[in-house]
Amino acid sequence: MSNEYRHVLVAVDLTKDSHKVLERAAQIADRNHARLSILHTLEPLGFAYGGDIPMDLTSIQDQLDEHAKQRLAEIADPLVAKEDQHVLVGMPDTEIHRFAEEYDVDLIVVGSHGRHGFALLLGSTSTGVLHGARCDVLAVRVGKKGESDE
Repeated sequence: MSNEYRHVLVAVDLTKDSHKVLERAAQIADRNHARLSILHTLEPLGFAYGGDIPMDLTSIQDQLDEHAKQRLAEIADPLVAKEDQHVLVGMPDTEIHRFAEEYDVDLIVVGSHGRHGFALLLGSTSTGVLHGARCDVLAVRVGKKGESDE
């Protein structure tokens, strides 16, 4: 079979289920002898506050960035090389697509919660990733007890 993956990107939200998503991505990368990258996206603070705040948010954004990098390292360190751990600022689906194209990713792995309906099944970020991706997308089911014993 010639559809081996060469570069797997796992996009995480840094919640408690992120390690499950990373472990699944790591298994796939391992089996395919593929590079594994992990990505977390922070929304710019200006978006959250509508740009109406009369102060410089740079130092706060830098602190959030640093905190996210530390959390990402806690999850990723045993499985993903430092240079393949990325925290980006922007809209998650847009940044994931941009990264995937720029770094020649051929599989994006995201977490999904088992709710009903297509958008609810994946969540809005996962749905956005799926719709704009130019490569395969795997949604790893997370968040419910008793579905697997991994």
